[in-house]
Amino acid sequence: MTNRKNKLIKIVKLVFLITMIITCFASSTYANPTSERNNKEVDSVVLKTNMFNPDTATQEYLSKLTPEQKSKSDAYFEGGYWLLFWNMVYDVLIAWIFLSLGLSRWIKKLALKTKNINIQNLIYVGCYTLLVFLMILPFDIYANFFREHQYGLSNLTFGNWFTEKMVSFCIKLIIESIIIMLLYVALRKVKQNWWIWGGIISIVFMTGIILIAPIFIGPLFNKYTPLPENKLKEEILSIARANGVPTNQIYQYDNSKQTNAISANVSGLGSTTRISLNDNLLNTCTPAEIKSVVAHEMGHYLLNHGYKMIVFFGMIILFGLVLINWSFKKIINLRGCKWQIADISDISGLPLLMILFSLYMFMLTPIRNDIMLQKEVEADLFALNAAREPDGFAAAVMKTSDYRKVDPGYWEEIIFYDHPSIKSRISSAMRWKAENLDDEAK
Repeated sequence: MTNRKNKLIKIVKLVFLITMIITCFASSTYANPTSERNNKEVDSVVLKTNMFNPDTATQEYLSKLTPEQKSKSDAYFEGGYWLLFWNMVYDVLIAWIFLSLGLSRWIKKLALKTKNINIQNLIYVGCYTLLVFLMILPFDIYANFFREHQYGLSNLTFGNWFTEKMVSFCIKLIIESIIIMLLYVALRKVKQNWWIWGGIISIVFMTGIILIAPIFIGPLFNKYTPLPENKLKEEILSIARANGVPTNQIYQYDNSKQTNAISANVSGLGSTTRISLNDNLLNTCTPAEIKSVVAHEMGHYLLNHGYKMIVFFGMIILFGLVLINWSFKKIINLRGCKWQIADISDISGLPLLMILFSLYMFMLTPIRNDIMLQKEVEADLFALNAAREPDGFAAAVMKTSDYRKVDPGYWEEIIFYDHPSIKSRISSAMRWKAENLDDEAK
């Protein structure tokens, strides 16, 4: 009886063991189809991620530039550092001519022939602006005409270039005359607190220029026409609708008559909002590249970069006017009698005000550039997420290598760059691509 019982227990154990083995084998062999598919997808994504290296991909884009092209690009951009310095030297020299050689006093005597002080100031500003324009014209011709042609970046004849220069001068003359006249009204009326009103006036005019420049000033230099109905237009409008850009107006303009650079912008307010693409962008770029560039500009618009820049630069100007107010008084105590400048509200002291402001802005170059660079980084990330074309973005960035240095040094980028370097921008695009490979696998 006992033996039968032991045999029965052994049989039960054997059956249980066989059942467990079969069950485990079945569960391993006949896995849930959905779970198996998900595991395969994960493995596929991991494999693709391991195969795609953002740093390698970035270097592949940069290697498309020949050593000669890179050398030319570096030379052009680095030459810009010297132009920045020599422009400042030029400004100091012009201020010295006006103040120490009596040119400012001569213009003031001419303006005093009228009785109204505001008209006197307008006459002075007009003469001052014209003379500065003429003094700096030789430098301007070299820097913005001959040098641009030397590097193949301008398509303008000298006659066309000079015509556009005169149009720009007239616009500048009108705007500067009004701003400076109002500034001297504040200097006379509120005296010690004039810098507050000076800051307010600057902010108001910056806001106005941002709103009207693309719509009213841009057409003075280029012809704007509606972009024809096509697939590209619909894709751009789709990105605009998806991200809340309130427009169905897309224009193209003939920027190729001036430059070979690619460009676009999103401008206006409310019903005047429009998207504008230059013909270089349309003629030399693929749809993926075009959508990336336009999405970048949408980023600036939707992230309110224009208005944020007004706030930032308004604060910079306000603080600068405080320093100028202090330094102007110190200098006048030393040189006022020789220059025949009574006080800061005397219009003949305008050259001193201007050079102090120029020196201040020159010293703040790294800070100003960093503010703009951060906005460009934000717009780049917006473009990658909105257009979802990392390779199109990278290819478009490479097309700017004619006039932007590809791979600057650390301090070089911090001090002189108001846009991320080409290497930085492509690296960001390739990192974005690496992080979104799972979307491509679905």
